[in-house]
Amino acid sequence: MAKLIMAYPGKYLVVSALAALLMFAGTPGWAAIERSPATADHTKFKSLKGPFENASEVTEACLECHTEAAGQIKETTHWTWLYQHKETGQTLGKNKVINSFCGMAVTNEPRCTSCHVGYGWKDMNEPPPEADSAVDCLVCHDTTGDYWKFPTLAGDPTYIPREWPKGSGKMVQPPDLPNIAQHVGASGRANCGSCHFYGGGGDGVKHGDLDSSLVSPDRSLDVHMSPDGANFSCSDCHSTWGHSVSGSRYQVNAKDTLGIDIPGHTDLSRASCESCHGPAPHEKEKLNDHVNKVACQTCHVPAFARGGVPTKMWWDWSTAGKLDENSKPITTYDEDGHVSYLSEKGDFRHGENVMPYYAWFDGTVEYTMVDEQFDIDNPPLEINRLDGEPNDPGSRIWPFKLMQGKQPFDTEYKTLLATHVFGADDASLWSNYDWPKALEFASEKSGLPFSGHFDFIETRMYWPITHMVPTADKALRCSSCHTAESRLAGIGGIYMPGHSSSPWLDRVGWLVVALTLAGVVIHALARVVFSRRKQS
Repeated sequence: MAKLIMAYPGKYLVVSALAALLMFAGTPGWAAIERSPATADHTKFKSLKGPFENASEVTEACLECHTEAAGQIKETTHWTWLYQHKETGQTLGKNKVINSFCGMAVTNEPRCTSCHVGYGWKDMNEPPPEADSAVDCLVCHDTTGDYWKFPTLAGDPTYIPREWPKGSGKMVQPPDLPNIAQHVGASGRANCGSCHFYGGGGDGVKHGDLDSSLVSPDRSLDVHMSPDGANFSCSDCHSTWGHSVSGSRYQVNAKDTLGIDIPGHTDLSRASCESCHGPAPHEKEKLNDHVNKVACQTCHVPAFARGGVPTKMWWDWSTAGKLDENSKPITTYDEDGHVSYLSEKGDFRHGENVMPYYAWFDGTVEYTMVDEQFDIDNPPLEINRLDGEPNDPGSRIWPFKLMQGKQPFDTEYKTLLATHVFGADDASLWSNYDWPKALEFASEKSGLPFSGHFDFIETRMYWPITHMVPTADKALRCSSCHTAESRLAGIGGIYMPGHSSSPWLDRVGWLVVALTLAGVVIHALARVVFSRRKQS
């Protein structure tokens, strides 16, 4: 298998003949791909032996050899946390959109910046730090598992013993920076997952198809990432050029018609099923007939949050602020042990093995911006809107996690309001559970206007589902859609035998059946008549 991996000096590693490998992903005897051996032993680099006073000094040592890395990182969305949407013209990211979870990053520093690929970003109304040494090399390239960015230090690890979580009595020790620096390597699932698995405030909270169960999943959970399957790292699909990673939930490659991605003949921007499997991946042509209108994920990700980690499906901010009889904050749990209420955040509902929501999708997502007025009399408000139509050749039926809840909005400005749930100030601690005080603080922090008048509106947000692909035998059966209880019920623009009904088509069908039956009867009678004539 190692021969199937080709190295392009100074540029990137690509997996060649990937389609051939994946053909066997659902068969016994499938072997995980082997990684190309490293060309450098970092334990032999004197500059990495330390001592280091802080992680920025590690970066300075890295840049002695990797001279262009910091500049490349600072051109990426991972650094800027901004995305210029070419289709909609919207600028999306840190201080432009309020999501359905903790609201927005700007009001929740430094917790959010603990997932930034840098150090010292304390005010997200400002650009990230300019110094090259502010880039965090270790968060993506640590292979020891001992590197952890402390939640309250704006992206830095702790350099002294600190208690976390607060009040737990558990002490977090400073990382051994020289040892970590000497054992860097290619990014793995745990590196990417240290942030992407924990978006929204906890394991599996946000995406639904990304959580800690994917660090080392069974083949039945994800055949691509399983050590017993293809053993892919994230970058095997999300290919990288100059530290810019392909694949984006802001602009999804919803329908890839370019075929298999051939090393040396690609723009390295595709993270799609078709780039490995091609546009006609099935042996049965009837299944390939579906590819034009149905996304691969629709059949091959039958449910999400399947690895034993629940995902948040409902967050109602309007109920926040309740106290017990002793005026103390309340925490309650559902029957499965998941948090169902927090005084500082409101009510939650979680889900596991969740069937996706389905919609036509052409890859373009439009967002409700922080300064965008909306119709407050027609909830629910869609935080993001999916573009796509049945008659659009670029659209397919895609699966999504549908996140729902209630969020605060300004009743005079008719705009969403930012929430503030993390920090060392009174507002984040909700000392008096005073909504006006908290919203005013969040407004000042974010720079967004607040009239002082607010209410709550029901919201919806869509998250594309594309991970947690099990083995092929776990894909949806025909009966999942072609029955009266079709999981695609309500999807417009398609006719599904076994589910859909058309009066005229039904009449024509029954007419054909009647004519066929009549033909059979007439034919039988004719045979009887003519056989008697021959006998006479």
